[in-house]
Amino acid sequence: MSISEQITLWTQRSDATLEHWLPTEHTAPERLHEAMRYSIFNGGKRIRPVLAYAAGYALNIDNKLVDAPAAAIEFIHAYSLVHDDLPAMDDDDLRRGKPTCHKAYDEATAILVGDALQTLAFHVLAHGLHEEIPASQGLEIIDTLAVASGSRGMAGGQAIDLASVGKSLNIAELENMHIHKTGALIRASVKMAALCAPQIEKAALKKLDHYAKCIGLAFQIQDDILDIESDTVTLGKPQGSDVEQNKPTYPALLGMDQARAMAQELYDDALDSLTPFADRSEPLRWLADYIINRQA
Repeated sequence: MSISEQITLWTQRSDATLEHWLPTEHTAPERLHEAMRYSIFNGGKRIRPVLAYAAGYALNIDNKLVDAPAAAIEFIHAYSLVHDDLPAMDDDDLRRGKPTCHKAYDEATAILVGDALQTLAFHVLAHGLHEEIPASQGLEIIDTLAVASGSRGMAGGQAIDLASVGKSLNIAELENMHIHKTGALIRASVKMAALCAPQIEKAALKKLDHYAKCIGLAFQIQDDILDIESDTVTLGKPQGSDVEQNKPTYPALLGMDQARAMAQELYDDALDSLTPFADRSEPLRWLADYIINRQA
């Protein structure tokens, strides 16, 4: 089986798990559940769940142990996008080429969708973690997602982002913002999967976390580049929105060539972290390559 075929299988497995945990659109309240499903099954690439499965593969962990963390991380990611698109945040009309949740439904429903998806993520971890995972590690998995989602993670990064509009940040401040806003969930995807192992060596966890930190920043740099160089149809969201909103970005701070060079350096550093995992790290290498070369 090729790596791309394996990635496809993990994507399908993620979708099946998300379907398992999501209420049907015929379950009351119907409109809320319909909007939740709209926000989950709207063409997402499932990068974070696939990262979880790939990290599990690197550690020889059975997919079934990773199912619940992979679904939980995607529920959190989807909630963050729904809220990020709201008029009070980025006020975007398109997400993945479709109307954003508050446009397809309404603003109040979109707020509730985010709330419900966030709490559903923790319901999945409370009831779906496999019995082979030690209880202490199960608690650490839950804590990892809570910290990555909250004020010391993604929500904190979004707060910094909103406060930085129209301001000049230095490279350290910009990295700090994106380590929280974008990087926190990417690192959590990998760490949560690693914690599914009955035993995990601290050295291996440290290597995987460094890989995730590097690709998280590279992901954001590529996002900033695409916001300038791509188009709305390809991106599936408004092109040029960061420039229009006067947000600090890597190309604005470093220039396009320097931004590309930084992404490449992070990519190389990420791959170096995977050396101890030998051939079982190939899916993680494939994902790093995808992140730095993606066009949307």
